[in-house]
Amino acid sequence: MEIEEFNEVITPLRPLLTQRARQLTQDATSAEDLVQEVMLKLWMTRHTLSTHPNIRAMALTILRNKFLDGWRRQRLEPLPSADIERQPMVTPSADARSDVALVNTIVDHLPEMQRTIFRMKEIDGYSIDEIAQISGCSSEAIRQHLSRARRKIKEIFIRMTRPRL
Repeated sequence: MEIEEFNEVITPLRPLLTQRARQLTQDATSAEDLVQEVMLKLWMTRHTLSTHPNIRAMALTILRNKFLDGWRRQRLEPLPSADIERQPMVTPSADARSDVALVNTIVDHLPEMQRTIFRMKEIDGYSIDEIAQISGCSSEAIRQHLSRARRKIKEIFIRMTRPRL
């Protein structure tokens, strides 16, 4: 499924997803974030969507599961940075490959939306407008997610590579 077909089939589902997300989250901002995550998940699975018998039901199921995952994560799991901090500290004299591995580990622990958008922009080379078109969210929201991801990566990287006193 290419961008044009994806937009024809999936984009009309956005209002339904937004309405259902608002019912679940009781918050417009959280609902929009949830819908964006669903749109990205659908984009990532776009190659198998054409064979799925009921894309609408699949989208609603993904929405519900993403909501439940987030709800459980808030209640049960520690913050992702706490997991990263437990890993062995990398010394400043470590070679560039270990720094890249550390950055990849940090990216793996970002919230899903930030991680996906960061990878689409920095690794896959999509432009902000292309990511906005794929995810169905505004260019400003994409920039905000990228900014948050970069800030978090920098903060954790500095904290982990700084020598302890």
